[in-house]
Amino acid sequence: MSADSHCHLNDPAFGEDRSEAAQRARDAGVGPILNIGYDPATSEAAIELAERHGDMYASVGLHPHHASMMSPQLAAEMENMVAHKKVVAIGETGLDYYRDRSPRDKQAESFKIQLALARKVDKPIVIHCRDAMEDCLALLRDEGIPKAGGVMHCFAGTEADAKAAMDIGLYISFAGNITYPKAQNLRDVIKTIPAHRILLETDAPYLSPQKKRGKRNEPAYLPMIVAMAAEARGVTEEDMGRVSVSNFNTLFLRGATASQGEITYKIRDSLYINVTRECTNECGFCVRFFSDTLQGHNLRIDHDPTAEEMIAGIGDPADHSEIVFCGYGEPTLRLDRIKEVARWVKERGGRTRLDTNGHGSHIAGHDIAPELVGLIDVVSVSLNAQDAGTYDEICLPLIPDAWIKVIAFIKSARDSGLDVTASVVPVPEKVDVEACRKLVEGDLGVKFRVRAYNLPG
Repeated sequence: MSADSHCHLNDPAFGEDRSEAAQRARDAGVGPILNIGYDPATSEAAIELAERHGDMYASVGLHPHHASMMSPQLAAEMENMVAHKKVVAIGETGLDYYRDRSPRDKQAESFKIQLALARKVDKPIVIHCRDAMEDCLALLRDEGIPKAGGVMHCFAGTEADAKAAMDIGLYISFAGNITYPKAQNLRDVIKTIPAHRILLETDAPYLSPQKKRGKRNEPAYLPMIVAMAAEARGVTEEDMGRVSVSNFNTLFLRGATASQGEITYKIRDSLYINVTRECTNECGFCVRFFSDTLQGHNLRIDHDPTAEEMIAGIGDPADHSEIVFCGYGEPTLRLDRIKEVARWVKERGGRTRLDTNGHGSHIAGHDIAPELVGLIDVVSVSLNAQDAGTYDEICLPLIPDAWIKVIAFIKSARDSGLDVTASVVPVPEKVDVEACRKLVEGDLGVKFRVRAYNLPG
């Protein structure tokens, strides 16, 4: 499944086959769908569609092209429409300097009125921004967005623009133009967006994907956008579709349909085990501090799983390229359970990996590396810094002399014959990647990996 966060089945372009288009979307595995209002008539039509279709929701808004229509009466009418239970957002609204179909001062005025409404009712704001990024971001900073957040729809800016929008509190949504041959810049940008802040959309009937250019766009074409986004980010289409649904639910449905915390979860062809909720670090870049989800999986479990629960979630180890012990915490806090499950996996011919911060020996009170031999095939250790001072600053360890103990664990794992990779997250202006590389590959003699900052999974 994949979620279309912005389309217009409420547009007159679907006047002759609206029901059929909705069914084609379902047949293509698309849902939920948010139909966006851009004037009073299409806002009402979006609500009517939401009433008829359980997998559809509505947004009420006035597009910048129609900003000159805004009046106190229309603002009051919009507020009445927003009260409908299936209206989940305000917009689209914003600034469009490409066509300038309304005076720019009128666009800004309409934008501010809709932002105020979104803040009042605390529903997400859906933003249209074309050739107006600087003014749009400045207005958003000055006015403020609702606590519920919002989305920069059909994003066409730079990586810096996306970061600025996310700093304000917005999601970033990518449309069919990401599939265009000359849109490598957008494919580069989507690589830099944390998975929990990405949405996908068709903007149907506009912006048909490359394979359908020249034809009317429709929600059933969303899988083409999903495929390109997945290719750009180096994940599977299943991963990308799951991300789109999870983020749609989080932003527009307030997580009401989000799944419970998952004990095992698949990313690409690896199966990960969410071993524990606890950690001996409080790394400022860790996703657990700002999201419940990782690549569309809800990892906010309500208890540390038993070995039996982990095994039940694995199924047949042969179905996965590897079984990875990790989660929203430090797995070696539960070393005995890891060993029990790893033994079960190895007896069935599976391959195992441990993702750890390297504190396991301190936690256990003795060197644990020899105990992992024969149970763990690969050990990935989060070194994260070139020296103890930097490590303490960015990882905020809860144990003393943590960096020194990580180094000792890497050496012991190496000497025990384990396949060891030491990784770093290149925190800007903090981590010296080349110094880390020299330490890992030269002094420690193990493999080195750089993990993208703020892009876990």
